[in-house]
Amino acid sequence: MGICGSKEEVSASNKLQPTTNARNNSTNNVETNNNPSNSINSSKSSSSQPPQVKNQKSSNSTTTTNGKSQELATTSQTNGDSLKTNGKNNKPKQEVKMLLLGSGESGKSTILKQIKIIHQNGFTRRELYDYKPFVFKNISECAQSIVKALRQFELEDQLQELSHEDTEEILNLEIPMDTDYDQFDPQVSSKIKKLVSDPLTKKLMEERRNEFYILDSAKYFFENLDRITGENYIPNVTDVLRTRKQTSGIYDIKFQLEDIDIHLYDVGGQRSERKKWIHCFDNVTVIMFCVALSEYDQVLLESSSQNRLEESLNLFESVVNSMWFRRTSVVLCLNKIDVFIEKLPNSPLENYFPDYVGGNDVNKAVKYLLWRFRQLNRADLNIMPYVTQATDTSNIKLAFAVVKETIIHNALMDSGILQSA
Repeated sequence: MGICGSKEEVSASNKLQPTTNARNNSTNNVETNNNPSNSINSSKSSSSQPPQVKNQKSSNSTTTTNGKSQELATTSQTNGDSLKTNGKNNKPKQEVKMLLLGSGESGKSTILKQIKIIHQNGFTRRELYDYKPFVFKNISECAQSIVKALRQFELEDQLQELSHEDTEEILNLEIPMDTDYDQFDPQVSSKIKKLVSDPLTKKLMEERRNEFYILDSAKYFFENLDRITGENYIPNVTDVLRTRKQTSGIYDIKFQLEDIDIHLYDVGGQRSERKKWIHCFDNVTVIMFCVALSEYDQVLLESSSQNRLEESLNLFESVVNSMWFRRTSVVLCLNKIDVFIEKLPNSPLENYFPDYVGGNDVNKAVKYLLWRFRQLNRADLNIMPYVTQATDTSNIKLAFAVVKETIIHNALMDSGILQSA
């Protein structure tokens, strides 16, 4: 089954199924060209021909799960004790090191929050409250991005209810990063609401979003302005998931899958942060590499000449072919599918990747981009790609349910705790 072209079909296909499920015996694979091993669930090799590329022949074949993955998944479901310890050796459980990698704003930190929700009893009321200044800051940054874009395109004087002084006040707004800032300034929030409701802003967001930088969650925050800027506001879980906090340095989290301790490291995605990754590379069992599909038409904050998705491709190539990861599995999260679906009709993929000829078909576009990543895997690592929406807890929960069997088995087999059949 491929990722279907309509929004409804893609949404349904995002709820990933296990590689082989003894209970429903179903698979969910992205169709790839010419090579039946190129399933969405596990791939070590890639087709030499890209899907939906100019001057290339393409065949649409539904792929099946490879035998090795099927054997591992079936074994884990029929023998629950094998995931804990090897009955013969009775060795203690072992900690598995994971890296969460990807370019800036690819969704890594959101996945980290989802792990806290799914595996660590979620956020306390105090933790939610502490996100308040960050939510306020995200709203102010989104409004400021709109004002800057209006000035960039010389459209500011067409605003219906705001003067230059009003927009200047929005631009100069600074949010104190402490919880004593209890409520959004009512005077400024009123002007932001007028800015957001202006037809010019709506047209700008719909038609020219790729021409200026704005947070992916802008639409969400604009739709929830009344609630967030009201009295006694406390962020909810969705607000927290949508809130952008730039990762600085390395942040780690420990959680359990079955009886295996997982130690996951979230590292900075910006170029200046990547030099800090190196000491995390030793003994890594699995990498979760996040890619924002929606960034195909955007440039880096650090370099206005570099396409963001091209940067992700470059980073992925350096990671999968690194000497540090020769025995590492890679979970490739093709993230922000919801934003990608919204943008594709108004911002054609072929404008940025000229060899793509699949038009606005989401299925074809995703398969093409997946092919681009697979072609970089010269080290022949085990790569498991998944289409994700990191802000959707059920989607990420199911994605972790799918990959955990492979992660656990790889770790146990490498350590000798689990014996191969």
